[in-house]
Amino acid sequence: MSAALRSIVTPTAIIRLVLGWGAFIAIQLTGSLLDPPVAGPVLVTALVVIVAVILVCAFGVVTEAEHLAGRLGDPYGTLVLTLSICLIEVILIAAVLLGPGDHATIARDSVMAVSMIILNAVVGLCLLVGGWRHGSMVHNRTGVSNYLSMIIVLVALAFAVPALIGSSGSYETWQEIPIIIATVGIYVFFLYRQMGPQAREFIEVDPRVAPGPSAPRTSPAEAAVGEGTEPQGIVEILSVHRLEIILRLALLVATVLPIVLLSHDMAALLDDGFGRLGAPVALSGVIIAMIVFLPETLTSVRAAWNGEIQRMSNLCHGAQVSTVGLTIPTVLVIGMLTDQRIVLAESPINLLLLGITLLVSITAFAGRRVTAVHGVAHLIIFVVFGLAIFA
Repeated sequence: MSAALRSIVTPTAIIRLVLGWGAFIAIQLTGSLLDPPVAGPVLVTALVVIVAVILVCAFGVVTEAEHLAGRLGDPYGTLVLTLSICLIEVILIAAVLLGPGDHATIARDSVMAVSMIILNAVVGLCLLVGGWRHGSMVHNRTGVSNYLSMIIVLVALAFAVPALIGSSGSYETWQEIPIIIATVGIYVFFLYRQMGPQAREFIEVDPRVAPGPSAPRTSPAEAAVGEGTEPQGIVEILSVHRLEIILRLALLVATVLPIVLLSHDMAALLDDGFGRLGAPVALSGVIIAMIVFLPETLTSVRAAWNGEIQRMSNLCHGAQVSTVGLTIPTVLVIGMLTDQRIVLAESPINLLLLGITLLVSITAFAGRRVTAVHGVAHLIIFVVFGLAIFA
């Protein structure tokens, strides 16, 4: 056990944890110095330090996620990173809702920012990088089709339907209950199918990266003890490597938490700085969302660089499904319990951009191969989203 612990909790991992949690504690202890308005040099210095610490921790998260992905295989490995980040983000949004003040649009603004970042900025960058390096890339069309079907239904329930059947952009109380049940139900059913009967529809199919009969076997979907033996199932892997998996999961979550906490502590500094520059307040929300999903972004880009386009889809599209599927029911339940109005209906421009995003996603992944051109199309949509924020 001690040898396994030393191989996982390395000096580098300990340094990352100390930096991350040390920076967070330091900010809490010096909170009065960072209360707006903050002196210009102090504001810039604090932002530089926070971003540097977040980057260090993000690389640690990527390392642990890749170890878990190698041990568990897809879709289980990528699901670990996706759910850990999404769950922490949901908890933080819930904490804002339960705090003082009126935060009726916090869930809408956060989820929309995350959606445009994941579906356009991250997916676009990954397709551009992967397509530039590998040319056209083959993906598992059935798995991606499942993701996109879920995304279309969930974002429609979140952003479009409330504007049509609700009141002032919010669901009525009697409407919220069936929406919560439907959202949670379809999300749980999707996870069951993804991790069970349809697991093979979320693994690599590109012959350049998909393990063949003579390729190294490192994931449970393809791994076998030897030639002619059956691949290990996820239950067997969890049983044999239980200690390693638990330790890596704990280390991953412990490294993710400072990233999310620091990014939210940074919100006041960004608002202060953007206020002085005359920039729109919504821009800080986009930047925070980008920082929160930085570990997933780095992992996705690295997968695309290696030509693992299905793993990129599992990370990006899976994160989108989890973000909407977890956040919307949570905030609606909190709204019902605390008698808060939750505004979900989006503006016409954001609905238009979201619709274009889904249309481009469908046309791009409906074909057998994706290319760098598809990536550029997604990046252009994200640029327009940025213009809409400033407009």
